[in-house]
Amino acid sequence: MNTFHGLGVAMVTPFTEAGKIDFAGLKKLTEHLVTGGADYLVVQGTTGESPALSLEEKRTLLDFVFEVNQKRKPVVFGLGGNNTAATVKLMEEMDTTGLSGFLSVSPYYNKPTQEGIYRHYKALSEVSSLPIILYNVPGRTGSNIAAETTLRLANDCENIVAIKEASGDLDQIGAIIEERPDEFSVISGDDALTLPILALGGDGVISVVGNAFPKVFSQMVHQCLFGSFADARQRHYRLRKTMDLLFAEGNPGGIKEALKHLGICDNHMRLPAYPVSKAVSDALYREMAEKDLVRV
Repeated sequence: MNTFHGLGVAMVTPFTEAGKIDFAGLKKLTEHLVTGGADYLVVQGTTGESPALSLEEKRTLLDFVFEVNQKRKPVVFGLGGNNTAATVKLMEEMDTTGLSGFLSVSPYYNKPTQEGIYRHYKALSEVSSLPIILYNVPGRTGSNIAAETTLRLANDCENIVAIKEASGDLDQIGAIIEERPDEFSVISGDDALTLPILALGGDGVISVVGNAFPKVFSQMVHQCLFGSFADARQRHYRLRKTMDLLFAEGNPGGIKEALKHLGICDNHMRLPAYPVSKAVSDALYREMAEKDLVRV
């Protein structure tokens, strides 16, 4: 059931200046990722501005990615929430034709206990016909999925096959890797920590930076997976300052600015997301040019 290794890319949602989905930009982006080294595509994660899109828009966007992708890469769909019953209903009723799995963020704002988190995901696993990737991102949700809870879910729920770990806690991530059952994947949710997580035994990344630079980042990830850490470090350091700038004023503002510099799509977002400042944009372009990333 588990095909989530290597480089997954949390795709941005291109918008027009009027705030509509930019399908021309989305087609360019999808081709850029499919031909550029991504191993799978993640539609409507946080980077895709999922809170700002209606359910109908999300379905339209997903269908368009299917049309462009033509089954060349597995596609994962972001489906989570802080109302367990509502999320269960959406997951149960969704037409999953063409999908390879769900990425489901831990309940946010409610600050549930570990038992509440466990029971939330257990309820999702009981209705899902697809593999589920847990998503732990305490900086956005306000609560952490403890290693013990992740391992409990990994052992109790056959279709919970991976976790995207963005806690930034390498000790916690290492504990999951050390004690996980066979076939359970640990995926970096933090671009800058991908190399150390892979060195600990992780299986890949669901990436933001991969939107703009799938070839370079994919090479780094696969070099790590095959044990070529000296070569991987070179690519990590080639991207390091760029990654810092991509997140200097929040996500997805930075990555949309990089995609604008690359001519893939514009930097328009839906409020409350807002484009980065001119200072960050200029610094990002200078760094991309210095590291020969403007033609990637």
